[in-house]
Amino acid sequence: MNDLNDLSARTGVKEIMVARVAKKRVSKSSKTAVAEVSNLESVRDGADASLPVARKEKPKRKTSKTFKDAKLEASFVNFVQLSFPEASDEADLQRKAKRIASTEIAFIGSPDTFSADTAEQEFMGEHILAQMTSEPAKKSSKLADLPVHLARLCETKLLTPDEEKMLFFRMNFLKYRALQLRAFVDLSKPDDWLLRRIDGLVKAADWHRDCIVKSNMRLVISIIKKFVNQHNGFDDLLSDGIVAVIRAVEKFDVALGFRFSTYATQVVRRNTYRKVMEKQKERQKNIASLSENGLDFSDDQKSSSMSEERWHALRNRLALMLDHLDRREKFIIRARFSLGGHRKVQTLQRLADVLGVSKERIRQLEKRALDKLRGMTETAPLLPDSDI
Repeated sequence: MNDLNDLSARTGVKEIMVARVAKKRVSKSSKTAVAEVSNLESVRDGADASLPVARKEKPKRKTSKTFKDAKLEASFVNFVQLSFPEASDEADLQRKAKRIASTEIAFIGSPDTFSADTAEQEFMGEHILAQMTSEPAKKSSKLADLPVHLARLCETKLLTPDEEKMLFFRMNFLKYRALQLRAFVDLSKPDDWLLRRIDGLVKAADWHRDCIVKSNMRLVISIIKKFVNQHNGFDDLLSDGIVAVIRAVEKFDVALGFRFSTYATQVVRRNTYRKVMEKQKERQKNIASLSENGLDFSDDQKSSSMSEERWHALRNRLALMLDHLDRREKFIIRARFSLGGHRKVQTLQRLADVLGVSKERIRQLEKRALDKLRGMTETAPLLPDSDI
């Protein structure tokens, strides 16, 4: 019996010990599970803390690309950054936006041609400005009589048909892109980088236009020099001719297959003829006014038909009128109308070089002198009947 009691006691103790061990294991497992859950929660919290909060992040400027090709885009960005600084303040930004919104941007060509996927690669290549050949133009002896600045312009080499076509397509493609970007301009909240990109595209287009104009300067000079006379100065006609050829470049459609010189010749010639006729009509009005004072300066009347006495009287009266002008005005009038010792009409640029002033100042002095002479003819007859 005692042995049985001892066995039962030992068995009970053993069960108790097994139960305690099992309890410890369960407790340990629970603690481990809790620790693991805690670790997972901390990792989750840490991960959530590392994620950016959209409402707290500072908005970044949208940096849209203008061109798909990386090299072309890099060339364009560098061109814009060098040519156009950032707006200094909000007011400057607003002025820039209004200026671009009101600027006329027009291109010649089909939008389908410029919007094609291959248009950029076909027209632009890898550089924002065309890579022209550096071959110098052949010097001509006909340029020797021109002022230095005009001779330098005329030394620009003539364009080949392929170069001319390439420049026209690039110019109009750039204008097309500028017109596209301008549609995104928001006057209430303008984007400085967008405005700078538009300015860059327009400036690049103008650069290609100027290349075409310079290569056709000899054509302009060859046309306008045929209209130069004592009433139509070379400088004035050249200025009008350059303006005409610039407008011709902006309106010419190279896709038609013609050379630009064919179109430009007609435009410059027609424009020059119109300017000459306008001046002739104005001169005829002045002659009519002088005729009322006793002289007939009709263009149909030849100098040989004027009597010697009348001719001397006219020279004497003109000399008296010139004496009322100051020294510079008298010199300019004599040089511009081939009077006195001047055997040929002098250009405004030539007189500017002699007097050391600008060409525009010479033009102003000439106009002032002519106004004085015209005023003298209105106050008193040039040649009264008693002087003949």
